This record gives sequence, C-alpha cells and structure tokens, in this order.
Amino acid sequence: MSDNPPPRTTQRPVEPRTNGWVIGRIAGAPVILTPSWFVAAVILTVLFAPTVRNSAPDLSGSRIYLVAFAFVLLLFVSVFCHEVAHALMARARGQRVTELALTLWGGHTSYVGGGGRPLDGLLISVVGPVTNLALAGALWAGFNTQPRGSIAALLLFAGAFSNAFVGFFNLLPGLPLDGGQILESIVWAATGVRSKGTVAAGWVGRAVALGVVGWALWPLIGGGRLSMVTFVWTALIAGFLWSGAGQALRASRARTAVEDITVRALASPALTVPATASVADAGAAVARAGGPHVIAVVLDGGRPVAFVDPEAARTVPVDLAAGTPVMAAAVPLPPVAVTMDAAGRSLLARLGEVDHRVPMVAVLDRPADQGGQVVAVLEIARVVSALTAISRG
Repeated sequence: MSDNPPPRTTQRPVEPRTNGWVIGRIAGAPVILTPSWFVAAVILTVLFAPTVRNSAPDLSGSRIYLVAFAFVLLLFVSVFCHEVAHALMARARGQRVTELALTLWGGHTSYVGGGGRPLDGLLISVVGPVTNLALAGALWAGFNTQPRGSIAALLLFAGAFSNAFVGFFNLLPGLPLDGGQILESIVWAATGVRSKGTVAAGWVGRAVALGVVGWALWPLIGGGRLSMVTFVWTALIAGFLWSGAGQALRASRARTAVEDITVRALASPALTVPATASVADAGAAVARAGGPHVIAVVLDGGRPVAFVDPEAARTVPVDLAAGTPVMAAAVPLPPVAVTMDAAGRSLLARLGEVDHRVPMVAVLDRPADQGGQVVAVLEIARVVSALTAISRG
C-alpha cells in the first residue's frame, strides 16, 4: 500500500435541474423551457381569444388565435424579464444562479451561495416585481401612442395590464410570492433569525391563499354567480399559494433541524499515532484507550494524514503486526478538518469541500491555526444519515 494519499479531487454535486429544453444562458445559468409552458400557452391563448374577438370583430377565426398567441408570447417575455432581473441581482449579491425556468406558473429562478443576508433576499426578491411594474409603465406609454381599437393598442394594453397585475400580485407579503421573500427578509433582519421570517411569511402566504378564495366567492354573497373559468383559476392559484407556503414552512423546520446537526453529537473519539508506528503499536494504543470504537489517526509531522481502518488492521497476522507499517492498514484523510464546535450549515459547507469518496474527516479541539489537536473523527455517513432523517421528517 502506498504511503502517499491519492491526489485530492473536489467534485461539486450534480444539482437537480428542471426538465425541459435549454434555450440559452443568463448569468451563467441555463434558461429552460419546460413542457408545461406549452400547456400554459395553449390555455392562455384560448382564454384570451374571446377578448380579441370582442375587441377586433373584423378578425377571422385563425387571426383571432394568432393575436391571442401573440399576447401569450408578450406575457411570457415579461415573465422572462422578471426572472432575468432575479438572476442578475442574485449574481450581483454573490449567489450562484443554477437555472431560470419558464413553467406552467410563469417561471422561477434558482440560486445557491451560502446563507446570504437579509438585504440579499430583499433585493433579489423586489427586483422582479419592480421590473414588471416598469414594463407595465412602458407598455402603457406605448398604448397611448396607438389608435384605439387597433391590434397594437390591444396587445399593448393587455401587456400593460398583465404586467401591472403580476407586479402588484407578487408584492403581496406571503410566500411563495416575492413579497413573501421580502417579508421574510424584513423579519429576519429585525430578529436575527431567518426561520422566524420564513414562518411569518409562510403563514401570511396561507392567509393570502384564503384571501384569493374569499375574493372569488364574494359575489355569491350578493346573489351573483361564479363562472367555471373563475372557479378553476381561483382553485389553481389558491392551491399554488397554499402549497408553496406549506413547502416554505417545512423548509424552515428543516433548516432549524440542520442547525442541530453538531460534530460533538456525531463524532467518534480518536487517538493519534505517528506515521512511523506499526500496526501492533496502533492496536495497542486503541486497546489502552478502550477501543473498539476509538479510531487511530496517523500523524505525519503533527498533521493528520490517515486513519487506521480497523477491518484492514485485523487482516494483518499477529506475528507480522509489529513489523507492518501502520500506513499499510490506513486510509488517507483529506486536508480538510473540522472543529468540535462546528455545527449546522457552516459544518455542511466545510464538508462540501471534501471529496465524496472520503469516509471521514479529522476533528480538532480548536482551529488548526490556533494549534488544534486531533481529538475525534467524523464519519461522513453519520452526517448523511442525520440529513436523511431530517428530509423524511
């Protein structure tokens, strides 16, 4: 067995990506057109066609749907601008944008990059609705330059109205809307605890969902009627808001649980042996320490370079153990070490620097630059098991 550890390779985990076709890249991330977008395009074209027919009675059947589809394209261009604004602001605030997707519900932008700060979340969230409101103003100005009753005027008016609606609706202060992200950031900044902001915005999001239902049902109180189209759209929007708010609340609970993952709770005790030791020396040291759960860590010049694999050590015949170098039964340790007080997201970020093939890391009693000494080892599998339990909970 070689005394030298293999070269370290850090592999970034493959992130799940929304299914669809990549049609370009913005802020270093793929722009994805999903199959559900076509479903939304067809539905919106059919729904807008009666408005076109009433506004332009001279148009033939096929032209009516062509104009209606042009409105749908204009609407999704507006959605795309909304998502691009999110992506560019996220990158400007130090986040890594992973995708922009156009979906049945319009679109979403995904990004990662550490815990962030309240101001980051606020700016990234608010820029999307502000973009829609700016587009609404520009389209309204264009509408006022066109002859009333023209196709151009109809499309510009519809674009201005839809952008204004999307902008103001997204500013409602409940998750999963942008306004909910803004509320989350404000509460986070006021309390210093992000989960409190998420919980507040999540419950407000559920209240917004109920408000949408109440708004749709209000005409019934006065003896009015509820059209099937209004019923379907109300159910879809309210369901989307309620589900998104619930996901945010569950994510908040998971985030809080992640902070409870600590090295102190998961680490196994360790002792150290020099690189010049034999397998017999390591075995004797473990026995004195009260093994078998104690792991022997091999030091080379005071630096942890490997740990003794108990299974490999047991395969060495007793009569050969004293003459067998300890590195013959050792597995290389990564140069990354954690301290005993590491926990939560900072711990996971540190472990994210480790090659996925490495089974464990050394644990120091204090940072290495402060003379930290090896006192334990942390098995990566135990951390993964803790995260799995959280995701299932």
